[in-house]
Amino acid sequence: MALPFSNSSPISSPQANAITSGAYGIGFAACLLAWVLLTGSLAADELLLGVIVSLVVVLAAGARLAPLSALRLTPLAPLHLLRYLGYFFSQLVLSNLDVARRVISPDLPINPGLVEIRTGLASELGRMLLANSITLTPGTLTVEAEGDRLLIHWIDCTPGDDLESATRAIAAGFEQRIVGFLK
Repeated sequence: MALPFSNSSPISSPQANAITSGAYGIGFAACLLAWVLLTGSLAADELLLGVIVSLVVVLAAGARLAPLSALRLTPLAPLHLLRYLGYFFSQLVLSNLDVARRVISPDLPINPGLVEIRTGLASELGRMLLANSITLTPGTLTVEAEGDRLLIHWIDCTPGDDLESATRAIAAGFEQRIVGFLK
């Protein structure tokens, strides 16, 4: 996906600095948490070394942490993440059973085709998670992601499916849960 060039740097605006600072904060907290979990110690010297290493890692990562700014830091975000994971795993099981049933019983229709769906997710991280969730469920595969549209190969593409019905059938359930913890 090509982005147009502009004369203004995204880092120069105050809003971009706030987003970048948030991404650095999330990255630092994640690194420090990983350090504490891996060392298994809360001793002062271990924590000090963990802070130093976390700072170095986050500063070295720099702009690569920008996708982390899409995380919603609300008290309910972990609950929404759990809701998403529960929905994802239930869809994974149901999709596996559907594809297995289609393989075992040749009478079931298989109408493969490409459908385009539209996502309402604003962040690149949210759209990536949606595309990967769709790809990981059997019977669907994300072929291309461009802006707010995803091109999906679907095992049961009914002829004449419009954009809205395909979006509802494939992505709506995932999107409803993703928006709780991602922008």
